[in-house]
Amino acid sequence: MSKSHLNLGKASEDLATQFLKNNGYKIITRNYKSPLGEIDIIAKDKGAICFIEVKSRSSNRFGLPQEAVSGFKQRQISRVALGFLKEKGLLNSKARFDVVSITYPLEDSPDINLIKDAFELNLDYTY
Repeated sequence: MSKSHLNLGKASEDLATQFLKNNGYKIITRNYKSPLGEIDIIAKDKGAICFIEVKSRSSNRFGLPQEAVSGFKQRQISRVALGFLKEKGLLNSKARFDVVSITYPLEDSPDINLIKDAFELNLDYTY
């Protein structure tokens, strides 16, 4: 991954975190890592634990950012989220998967979209 791509990712996660806070989310942690993968942001919103994937693009030329949350990525996030809930003793908690999609149009403010309940728990191990 190029340095500029990594910088865009970090800046996007920072922007998404502030956006979520401004919309009433309470951030629990960022960049939660386990042997199974990583979740960009874990937050609480109205009693639900939210596992949030941040996707960004410099344009929509290759599709919308949220389209990059593939079935494989959903399964990976689902497994990591389940591990987090087990680790914290929160298996009976309400949880959901959200996506923050950010596009950076040339010479314009970023376009930020929050997609609540973007996908359901997916533990299908077939590829």
